Amino acid sequence: MDLSASLQGLAGGVLIGLSATWLMATLGRIAGISGILGNLITQRPKGDSAWRVAFLLGLISGPLAIMALGGGLGNVAGSPGEVIGAPAGGVGLMLVAGLLVGLGTGLGSGCTSGHGVCGLARLAPRSMAATAMFLLTALVTVYISRHLLGLGSI
Repeated sequence: MDLSASLQGLAGGVLIGLSATWLMATLGRIAGISGILGNLITQRPKGDSAWRVAFLLGLISGPLAIMALGGGLGNVAGSPGEVIGAPAGGVGLMLVAGLLVGLGTGLGSGCTSGHGVCGLARLAPRSMAATAMFLLTALVTVYISRHLLGLGSI
């Protein structure tokens, strides 16, 4: 087990929890990324855009700051010279997967950050059901892709 990766994961989890708590305590908002981005694009709420833009820029700037300090991005690239690396299943599969995730956040009225982090912390029954569905869907997807279709590590 890589201690450095474990500590990075722990630090990331703490920062996610602190940011969700801070957003709830200061603005009374839930840190659901799909809702933050979706409402910024579709509704353009007056006087409500600044914190949304700042939150989303924070999501992007954190990894960029780590890269600038020489921390790298962990194991997302196949070789040291790559930043992210090629999609394991190809670009087409990645586009389809992204569309399905977007569809799922719309149908589920939220994403893993809104339901899984914030909703579970509030003991919201709807979030418990949504998170159980996220996990069940992930388990079924991995089982089908690896064991029935033989796609290996995709």
